[in-house]
Amino acid sequence: MILFKHSEDLRAHLTRAKQQNFSIGYVPTMGALHNGHLSLISQSKKKTDITVCSIFVNRVQFNNLEDFKKYPLSIENDILLLEGSGCDILFIPSEREIYPDAASKNKRYELGYLEDILEGKFRPGHFQGVCLVVEKFLNLIEPGYLFLGQKDYQQCLVIKKLVKLMGKKIKVFICPILREKNGLAMSSRNLRLNEEEKKLAAQLYKSLTYIKNNLQHENFPQLRNKVIKSLEKNGFKVDYLELAKSKNLKIVEKYNKADDLIILIAAFLNDVRLIDNILVKDVC
Repeated sequence: MILFKHSEDLRAHLTRAKQQNFSIGYVPTMGALHNGHLSLISQSKKKTDITVCSIFVNRVQFNNLEDFKKYPLSIENDILLLEGSGCDILFIPSEREIYPDAASKNKRYELGYLEDILEGKFRPGHFQGVCLVVEKFLNLIEPGYLFLGQKDYQQCLVIKKLVKLMGKKIKVFICPILREKNGLAMSSRNLRLNEEEKKLAAQLYKSLTYIKNNLQHENFPQLRNKVIKSLEKNGFKVDYLELAKSKNLKIVEKYNKADDLIILIAAFLNDVRLIDNILVKDVC
């Protein structure tokens, strides 16, 4: 694995690779890697000649500065995991490398309603920050393929929209969520949970599964209220629990078996905010 810290060095290396007609797969991360990230590397290696991973904790996408300060960092372990996974190139830029001046943070993107619902509603400015950094990385790396994790489903759709806005011909793959044995979705934020909290956090997935299994027999608003009450009794603070069309995240209240739907949840467990989702038809 080759490690780059400067954009120009990475660009020169990838230019040579593209001149040899090598296909490029890209996996963007903020580090604190786990098997979910490594599954994206694995998918990229299956479909492309060269896999590029980036590690960059993007300050501008955090609407809560304290959340940014608490984000787990484990760069040495991340490098070991990526080497073991067969990743070809790792890009670890400094903040100044990505944002050399104040003007480099000023661009705004027309994301439509995706910016105002679910995560967008509870984390104002978050997706603008995501688009800002992802656009910079896509322009630098110019991959043919982009691999994202389903856990951040709304972010995946936002990035798909960004790719369209950029006019890039990049194939975006949304890869399945990897889970712990108890069902807890793998996440960097899980490092902030103690063992008892990890057991409790698995209730999010159990709740999603319960709703999925009962949508045909009970209306969604009733199921939502029942699940939220149960979670709140166990110490969760639920930001949202919604049923939506998986294609575009249009919120719906009624289950229709003809629709491809997704159930999404965000909740705090103490001071750690967790998100999860489940596809009703198990297709993406």
